[in-house]
Amino acid sequence: MHRAAFAYAGLAGTYEARRVTSAELPVAVAELRQPDILGANLSLPHKEAVLPLLDSLTDAAKQIGAVNTVIRQGERLIGDNTDASGFVAALQDAGMWSPTLAGRPAVVLGAGGAARAAVYALQVALQVPVLIVNRTPAKALALAQDFGASALLREDVPWAEVGLIVNSSSAGLSNPAETPLSDFDWASAPSAAVYDMVYKPAETRLMREARAAGRPAENGLGMLAHQARLAFAAWTGRQVPAQVFLGALAEATR
Repeated sequence: MHRAAFAYAGLAGTYEARRVTSAELPVAVAELRQPDILGANLSLPHKEAVLPLLDSLTDAAKQIGAVNTVIRQGERLIGDNTDASGFVAALQDAGMWSPTLAGRPAVVLGAGGAARAAVYALQVALQVPVLIVNRTPAKALALAQDFGASALLREDVPWAEVGLIVNSSSAGLSNPAETPLSDFDWASAPSAAVYDMVYKPAETRLMREARAAGRPAENGLGMLAHQARLAFAAWTGRQVPAQVFLGALAEATR
């Protein structure tokens, strides 16, 4: 994606994937201070471990408690989290966000790192009341307390009021038959759109069942493209359309 963005922006630059172990992380982060490096992206399990290795954090990174983007500014390394803003932009592109949603609860399935970004985006940035459902209720409760959200058991969710269901868990990622809402009665949630952060496969079982019930459903490709777009802008100061990133993703998955 970023190589396509460099080409679109007419900039000489490259983006390379690098596998870094937890033991290697401090040295790898220190190398980002070199003057020819703009920054880096981080994936699990480094999003939280990198925090003490950076010079400062953006407000989003502080509140979410995780960094997916490192930006070099002079000799300083700034930690940012573009997942939340990327998620909001993806919702807007998919037509799943409007001001009317702010008065209706959204359900976030899962309580891991992706859930933190989703809850922050909804509860804090968009002021949508969030209900967190997780197979380990204690984790849902801890996450809810961090953001002023609510943690509920699935059977206690007022599904008829829900405007959005977000899957932030890995359900459906490695097992296409898996869904975070098994045996779900879609008639109980007549107005709920579905955003599944899983993007491979392109259609998860959760999305397939939602669509079969007449509910709009989208995968996580839009979020992936937008978080990359925001990171690229932070590194270079250049705004590149999300379609450039989506086009590169489509090319890579053919």
